[in-house]
Amino acid sequence: MEDVKQLMRKNYLTYASYVILDRAIPNVLDGLKPVQRRILHTLWAMDDGKLHKVANVAGQTMAFHPHGDAPITEALVNISNKGYLLDQQGNFGNLYTGDAAAAARYIETRLSALAKETMFNPQLTKMIPSYDGRNQEPVALPAKIPLLLLQGAEGIAVGMSTHILPHNFVELLNAQVDILEGKEVTILPDFLTGGIMDASDYQKGKGKIKLRAKMEIKDPKTVVIREICYGTTTESVIRSIDEAAKKGKIKIDSIDDYTSEKVEIEIKLPRGSYAEDLIDALYAYTDCEVSISSQMIVIKDDMPCEMDVNEILYLYVQKLQEYLKEELEIEKRKIEEKIFDMTLEQIFIENRLYKKIENINTYDKVHDTIATSLEPFHHMLSRVPTYDDREVLLSIPIRRISRFDIEKNQLAIVEKRNELAVVEKHLKSVKKFAIAYLKNLLTKYGKHFPRKTKLKQIEQVDLRAIETRMIKVGFDSASGFVGTKVTGSHTLECTNFDKLLMLHDDGSYVVTNVMEKQYVNRDMAKVIFVGVADKKTVITALLKDPKTHFCYGKKFIVTQFILDKTYRYFDENYQLLGVTTESNCSAELQPIPKVGQKPTKVVVSLDRVRVKGVTAGPLRLSNKGIKKACLTTTHSGAKRA
Repeated sequence: MEDVKQLMRKNYLTYASYVILDRAIPNVLDGLKPVQRRILHTLWAMDDGKLHKVANVAGQTMAFHPHGDAPITEALVNISNKGYLLDQQGNFGNLYTGDAAAAARYIETRLSALAKETMFNPQLTKMIPSYDGRNQEPVALPAKIPLLLLQGAEGIAVGMSTHILPHNFVELLNAQVDILEGKEVTILPDFLTGGIMDASDYQKGKGKIKLRAKMEIKDPKTVVIREICYGTTTESVIRSIDEAAKKGKIKIDSIDDYTSEKVEIEIKLPRGSYAEDLIDALYAYTDCEVSISSQMIVIKDDMPCEMDVNEILYLYVQKLQEYLKEELEIEKRKIEEKIFDMTLEQIFIENRLYKKIENINTYDKVHDTIATSLEPFHHMLSRVPTYDDREVLLSIPIRRISRFDIEKNQLAIVEKRNELAVVEKHLKSVKKFAIAYLKNLLTKYGKHFPRKTKLKQIEQVDLRAIETRMIKVGFDSASGFVGTKVTGSHTLECTNFDKLLMLHDDGSYVVTNVMEKQYVNRDMAKVIFVGVADKKTVITALLKDPKTHFCYGKKFIVTQFILDKTYRYFDENYQLLGVTTESNCSAELQPIPKVGQKPTKVVVSLDRVRVKGVTAGPLRLSNKGIKKACLTTTHSGAKRA
């Protein structure tokens, strides 16, 4: 058993490491997953300026990728539809409708000019053997633009996932310029599908954004959706609208999709509904508004780690300067070598050093003679000539020697020295050179990538306000029915979100939802009051003790309750004489008369009865037994049970 555990642990860790490092999570240096990097490397090797069949590209990429052609084709289409690295010809699917691309044998692609200018340099690329050892593939491409933030990335690995939102090309490069100039930067996402975004909780890529579709009111009865949210399609948006309509959240007459190159979903409304009232409901109940969380998990130094937008951007700025410095140093060495070759050739021909080897018999002596002849001129050269340098001199044809133009060669050397001076100047200030490089990219490509997602503070849609409507609840005390479909002697107005408070004459009460029609009397208990459980209405009850015939008053507010649970507002030992919600009420009492005494009436003000909790005891109103009693108010007269 232990052997099996060890085997499983070892193999699982191997599998997990593979999925994280070599499949699902992008490398922070170039923003690419392995399959994407292999596709771009293959296209670079194939590049001849012409378009290539995607099926052919997928086939050649399989030399580096240990999986089938289907995931390669899918990844290639995905990269192409982001619009930065690949040119496309044919049907690559529809970003808005979600339609799939045509078969790989029918569509073509090639590297874009931006990709060729910013993503490749074999002299800066570290290579490793491919999965089968037959080829060499790049560890990471020398990306000079922040591709990870530009394209965004999604991936699910073992125990972790990444969701990096795409950002705007122009804003990213301007932010890099600002960083190089020592300024603070703030970068927010931008989506190809457009829409309206609230990024107040973005938190540099560790938070979330709120995204809304862009709508317009075509006429009072028509709403048109012009842009949809990132991650949705016109099909998913229409489906969510249909579902909301079936649930009764919104009312629509018809919905039509006219989307082709641009989104156009037309919603027609029925009689009694208007476009200006529908928009908030669409945001509240459909995919016209979505919340997207961002989690930036990347591979850095062969380890997964979490970063934010600014950290990634600063890293790209640092790598850009390193790449540009290396390229300048390579260019400097090339120019210096070219100046050396041209100077050496001029010395050899101008001083007729070739004449000294005309009568030498052995090749070794030829080399020795040239080496000795060149010694007086070493001060004119940047280094001492090697055996290979002398081989180049010996391979110069007689025709070139005879037509050699010293003046023209000297002018060419001067031109190369000027080029060298420019390169050395850039090397002394790589930061300025990087700023110029970025601004040049903005000039060449910035006009092709305008911001598509508009920034706006989005207020939370009040679902309760959207759904709230006034309704009438009827109460028929004779039949015992309560509800919106009941016509009775008592009617109250409330909203569909209100709760109903029902008092029974036996001292019990219940709080329940508004119903259409329901019988509410129980056994011997009848409902004598129906009102809104608003937790602020003061209820006054007039009670009598059947044993002592004393009269009691009570005022209370129902503030806490569980729906449909039965509570009590007076003890079972009492008898209810009346209940009201009117203020300024009094109790009209008729004491039990003595034998031969005429009946009298006493009016007692209930102002002295304090409002207490519903479980508190009542206050006695008189010291004599009561024969009859009722509640009276200045507005509505007596309220009897």
